Amino acid sequence: MIVRMLRNPVLAVSKPQVPTLPFKTLSLSLPLIFLPIFLLSTLFSFRCLLFRFKSFLDLMDDLSTKKCVPCNSKDLRSMTEESASKLIPKVDGWILVNEGGILKLKRSWKVKSFTKGLELFQLIADIAEAEGHHPDLHLVGWNNVTVEIWTHAVGGLTENDFILAAKINVLDLHHLLRKKVTP
Repeated sequence: MIVRMLRNPVLAVSKPQVPTLPFKTLSLSLPLIFLPIFLLSTLFSFRCLLFRFKSFLDLMDDLSTKKCVPCNSKDLRSMTEESASKLIPKVDGWILVNEGGILKLKRSWKVKSFTKGLELFQLIADIAEAEGHHPDLHLVGWNNVTVEIWTHAVGGLTENDFILAAKINVLDLHHLLRKKVTP
């Protein structure tokens, strides 16, 4: 065989035979068959990208992942009631109160016992120390805990207050709180 290839130069340099498709029309429509698959995979990839971007934005929007800024900043100003009303849905369970023209965040819990109230204070104090932002803590009676958050340095609410409230919301408090009585 090799000898014959060497004697016949056409056989030695000829290209290998590739089987062709029996229909010419099929070869033209082959890309059209894969087009929907390509478009679906592209759309799926784009949706995944959008989902990841939205997740990133949600994370950036999640107040519990942010850090409080120092209150001695000259740029720190108290927010308006309208601005606070836009942020209040992000801190579930907290209410916006206006006491003598000062906006505050307020939340109350009923704890199982007096010592559980003190444990709750300790958990909140740990977060407050880490953030450098300290709320007003009230233990009224033996089991009523109330937390008020506002930035004393500016005489109202700042984003720091919402950040601290969001971090308090992340705490696991079920072992400290009284179970709700269902009638």
